Amino acid sequence: MKLVTAIIKPFKLDAVRDALAEAGVNGITVSEVKGFGRQKGHTELYRGAEYVVDFLPKTMLQIAVADEQLDAVLEAVGSSAQSGKIGDGKIFVAELEQVVRIRTGETGAEAI
Repeated sequence: MKLVTAIIKPFKLDAVRDALAEAGVNGITVSEVKGFGRQKGHTELYRGAEYVVDFLPKTMLQIAVADEQLDAVLEAVGSSAQSGKIGDGKIFVAELEQVVRIRTGETGAEAI
């Protein structure tokens, strides 16, 4: 099992959610986060004053998937979140050792 963590632009969430549903993903966890990568924030002009926005708003998705679903999930997130512009985000994949469904006590891939 794998834990896929994707950091995307907030306005891409609906497209990514739809693509994941088509890929057969049962559930995702979504969080509003702030951060920066290579772009290091940006400068904005407000009422004639210039100020620096260090942390940009992003959306973080966490998706627990079985190993055989991983490629489909990566393709779904990657293709639907891509705009071709800086700040599209990143996808991280980590090994998921154990999953337990609290309600039923199911473990492993059955709990996903």
